[in-house]
Amino acid sequence: MEATSGLCEGCLRTLDEIAGWSAMTDAGKRAVWQRIGQRVVSRQENLP
Repeated sequence: MEATSGLCEGCLRTLDEIAGWSAMTDAGKRAVWQRIGQRVVSRQENLP
């Protein structure tokens, strides 16, 4: 886990997202995937 962001360095999910993944509905998982996509874009925008 990254100390500054609280996200997993590999999958970019929060601890809550990781812990709840197996119990999430398909819609919930799609929402997490959408947030991961937003996180990727945000990181790319902040590159030097």
